[in-house]
Amino acid sequence: MPHAARRIIAVFASAAVLAGCSSLSGGEQDFPSGEVRSTVQKRQENGSLLDVFGGGTSESGVLFSSNRNGGEGLAGSVNKHLWMASLETLAFLPIASTDPFTGVIATDWGSTPEKPGERFKVTAYVTDVALDPKALRVAVFREVLDERGAWIAAPVAEDTPRKIEDSILVRARQLRLDERAKG
Repeated sequence: MPHAARRIIAVFASAAVLAGCSSLSGGEQDFPSGEVRSTVQKRQENGSLLDVFGGGTSESGVLFSSNRNGGEGLAGSVNKHLWMASLETLAFLPIASTDPFTGVIATDWGSTPEKPGERFKVTAYVTDVALDPKALRVAVFREVLDERGAWIAAPVAEDTPRKIEDSILVRARQLRLDERAKG
């Protein structure tokens, strides 16, 4: 089996396991909450990823291209608008790693000032060059601090990954419209 096929299978297997874990939700947790939600909304309404990093066009050296199927890809492997929207939407958490060739963005653990005993970690998978909901999957992990001071895994509200996916998709469409308007 080719290496790329094994990698894709591993990504989808991980997503399936995470989807099963999210159904164990004990209490409904709205995500993101409080200050984090307002930060995400402000970035979606007012800024772009380039604004966050100081402006400019493709200063990161990442290549953008169009493929033969009509999709606009990042280095020919994932949709550039989904990729940039994912980075921008998840910027309220520390970014741990990114790989535009496999389409994986992983954050590190982050918490809000309102709930310091709870933290989240998110992994976004951009799987296609098309700007399509099927090209994006999000996995959310949650931990809570127990009475001994140890972090333990906790359930995530069932709709949390979908809310983040929807937020990313809305921003990706805005980025595409902005790009077309600039011409």
